[in-house]
Amino acid sequence: MPETKTYPLIIIGAGPAGLAASIYASRYGVEHIIIGELLGGLIAETHLIDNYPGIEDASGFDFSQKLARHAQKYGVEIRPARVKNIQKTDFEFELEIERKESAGRRIKSSAVLLATGTKHRKLNIPGEVEFLGKGVSYCAACDGFFYKNKTVAVVGGNDSAAGAAVYLAGIAEKVYLIYRRGKLRAEPFWINLIEKNPKVEVIYNTNILEILGAEKLQKVKLDKIYKKAETLNIGGLFIEAGSVPNLNFAADLKLETDEEGYIKINPDAATNIAGVWAAGDITDGSDKFRQVITACAEGAIAARSIYNYLEKNK
Repeated sequence: MPETKTYPLIIIGAGPAGLAASIYASRYGVEHIIIGELLGGLIAETHLIDNYPGIEDASGFDFSQKLARHAQKYGVEIRPARVKNIQKTDFEFELEIERKESAGRRIKSSAVLLATGTKHRKLNIPGEVEFLGKGVSYCAACDGFFYKNKTVAVVGGNDSAAGAAVYLAGIAEKVYLIYRRGKLRAEPFWINLIEKNPKVEVIYNTNILEILGAEKLQKVKLDKIYKKAETLNIGGLFIEAGSVPNLNFAADLKLETDEEGYIKINPDAATNIAGVWAAGDITDGSDKFRQVITACAEGAIAARSIYNYLEKNK
């Protein structure tokens, strides 16, 4: 029989929102467990964090490790696993989790905090799946080293895309930044770095139609002519086209979401379902600013609200 254990609170997601919530939950004396596929969430893949007060020039990996160590200082278990599904009965929630060494385990709780953040948005074009790991990547900080002195391209116009382009410019010979609109939407800080870097060339108002190559990526086909050619010869393509809510596992909860699929939350981070809270990039909170600092703040607010809820319903 699968193991079943009960906690007052289960935090799903081991990124900044979940880890911050854990720290506050521990200080409130709320027993809990964290279940997360990736320690630090997508922030762990970020090249540089320099906009979190008190933290200067930190890699996303180092920053996420510090957050995790802080949470673990209070004795919380961070279980590397994926939640397969979550169901609600009258008085509790039951989660089925998946991991290689313990598939099918179940955990019950009185309260759940969803802090699973977002996942990479795909371009959904021919060649994207076929060349994944063969020239196509969603993480410049993870894979950039393999493209030393090569020509690469980054897709996107947000902070992540601009940051990836700047990072890759320190490794690659040439970096194209391809964006479908006429103006980057990254912070002025990143735009300034790009404009000053002779290795980065921005291609505006352009989309990639297809990824081409033999055993590895060799070029991409564009939807308009660029420098008298409809293809661009590159050795690597880094896709930073934004993100989408990572919420597939919670479909049975019938959570209220906005038109983009982000969970609607109250000021105390509660959702429309009693006993369920959400925090971080997965929500419509903080004006969808989606920064580490807002994710941590929402996690802390949720922890306090959960504590009050559990005390009230003892």
